[in-house]
Amino acid sequence: MAKLYFRYSAMNSGKTTSLIQTAHNYEERDQHVVVLKPRLDSKAGDHIQSRIGASRPVDILLDPDTIIKEAITRHIGSLALSCVLVDEAQFLEPSQVDELFWYAVDEDVPVMAYGLRTDFQTRGFPGSTRLLQLAHSLEELKTICRCSKKAVFNGRKINGDFVSEGSQVAIDGEASVEYESLCAKCYKQKVL
Repeated sequence: MAKLYFRYSAMNSGKTTSLIQTAHNYEERDQHVVVLKPRLDSKAGDHIQSRIGASRPVDILLDPDTIIKEAITRHIGSLALSCVLVDEAQFLEPSQVDELFWYAVDEDVPVMAYGLRTDFQTRGFPGSTRLLQLAHSLEELKTICRCSKKAVFNGRKINGDFVSEGSQVAIDGEASVEYESLCAKCYKQKVL
């Protein structure tokens, strides 16, 4: 039986780079993958792009009401699908996570979702929370804070200053918004 995987971390851990590498590994063996991303992530438009510059087109942009199985079926036609890859999975609707779980089980196709576990206020995103509850396999990708300790939080900066209030979603690179991966101690000092 195929599984639903959730690979999560703070910002700048290489989640998108790993997804692009995974897609490449399948495709160089002449296997087919489908890359999904929620449309809410407007960074890079209809592509996914890692911080180190690697980029790849998205096969399906997901709206909150997209029925994933139907969208995948329309996209692949009669091709045999080997893997579904999801970038920015924290922006999925919980019901879409349920769909991905059952897609892996019913279609016997692995689904690998990559995303943040928590937002800049250390609160779970609805998609991530459901993935943590439902995924067959959880894998934390590690990254480091400026102080060299393991980063576990995402600090949001507006015009270069850390903020602790605001809407849950603000896309990196838009309207002077940026994020920094922080360990717990640095998060407490810089954000709280």
